[in-house]
Amino acid sequence: MKNNLKKMSLYFTLVLVPALLMTLSYGYYSFKKNNEKSIMQTERDASIYQRQLDQVIGETIKSLEVLAITFESNFTNVSDVKTALNTISGKDPRYGGIYFLDKNGNVITGTNDYLKQYNLKNQSYIKTVYQTHQSVVSDQVETLSNNKKVIAIVTPVIKNNVVQAIIVAHIRTDYIVNIIQMLTPNTFVHVESEQGVPIFSTDDSLMLNPTKHYVSTSLERVPWKITLIPKTTKIKSVVIKTFIFFLIITTIIHVIYLFFHSLSIKRQAEREKIQNDAQKLELVGTLAASTAHEIRNPLTGIKGLVQLLSEKYKDPKDQFYFSVLHKEINRINQIVNEFLILGKPTVQKMEKIDLDQVINDLNPLIYSEANLYNVHYSYQIKSEEITVLATIDQLKQVVLNITKNALEAMPTEGKLLLNLEKKSNHAYVSISDNGTGISPENLKKIFTPFFTSKENGTGLGLVVCKRIIESFDGNLSIKSELNKGTEVLITLPIYKG
Repeated sequence: MKNNLKKMSLYFTLVLVPALLMTLSYGYYSFKKNNEKSIMQTERDASIYQRQLDQVIGETIKSLEVLAITFESNFTNVSDVKTALNTISGKDPRYGGIYFLDKNGNVITGTNDYLKQYNLKNQSYIKTVYQTHQSVVSDQVETLSNNKKVIAIVTPVIKNNVVQAIIVAHIRTDYIVNIIQMLTPNTFVHVESEQGVPIFSTDDSLMLNPTKHYVSTSLERVPWKITLIPKTTKIKSVVIKTFIFFLIITTIIHVIYLFFHSLSIKRQAEREKIQNDAQKLELVGTLAASTAHEIRNPLTGIKGLVQLLSEKYKDPKDQFYFSVLHKEINRINQIVNEFLILGKPTVQKMEKIDLDQVINDLNPLIYSEANLYNVHYSYQIKSEEITVLATIDQLKQVVLNITKNALEAMPTEGKLLLNLEKKSNHAYVSISDNGTGISPENLKKIFTPFFTSKENGTGLGLVVCKRIIESFDGNLSIKSELNKGTEVLITLPIYKG
């Protein structure tokens, strides 16, 4: 139960928590990025609307000023004035009406009758015209009798520096709203004067609950401020993108987690295998050593008795039997010695050894064995004075054991190569042959005690060799390919004392 909780906790910590944190970060980033894009787009829209409104107002003022210049010389003929006003208005939908006023503010004529018989001298924009002698744009919205909302643009007719008459043009607010909605539908736009008086809005209902986030800019021709509300971020779109990101990042983290988890399990299995092999080897070694001692005592007595009998009975036939007994006793003694090495290591007298000299000492024996098997033997020593710390007899035993295995694995006219070289801080003894090789299945079990592919083998030779080399702080490894050959590599640290 505790193990399962630990695994769940590890999974939650390494997979779900990072995935959730990264997803939340991505969601926040996406939401923020969308808001920033919306604000930037709104700023661009505000700039477009500003230019559009300035253009409408500027064109209107220019038309009225041209008309005012025309009226400077003659504005007494009402019929001609009305014709001129109608010409300016024409079919332009921006105009709610254009009117001609005398210097006292009385409406003389116009393109329609909405202001017939009106006097506008008390209007603030009329008073401003009298004072400034310049065109004025009203900062208030007026509602005509037809319920159309308009903004007044006023231009004076000046003669001898005196206001002789006034031209008033009404610009329909719904015309401006239509222009805005054609440019960017579903966009809220609010225009107000510098005093904060609303001029018009594309949606009056939104002004009841104005948003805190808005973009504002000022017009150049008139002191108005245009305000836009950025479009709200589409939460659904952000949620979908974030969910897709969550699926992708969770999948990636799962793959990484499973990869390292399987790697961890594999390493743990390897460690457990090494521990189990070490425990088995220790158990086998202890059993082998105790068994060897029990065998050696009676074996010594048997060997002595056979020696005495061989001296007493000189008959050739008897001597043949005694020689067979001696041979088998020596074989048993050799197995006992391997048992002892396989057991708990005893204190060995380590000494400095010239490795190339050891190989030179063994070469005559190897040559002799190779001739018996009709195998060509060669060796290469690429360095001199390679000194290692080891026990010379055991080191010789290892080399001879490996070369003997190689000779037995080769057919006649095979090739055996021994190579000695020094690289960095290690000495390498390579013994290779072109024999039958070892199958991958057997190669995995090659250092297992009592495993052998030989008919009369004990399965202890390579185990003992590996144990001896490891006692010298070295390593013994085997590479083999079936029907191509085998290479045994002995690695020993260079002695620097």
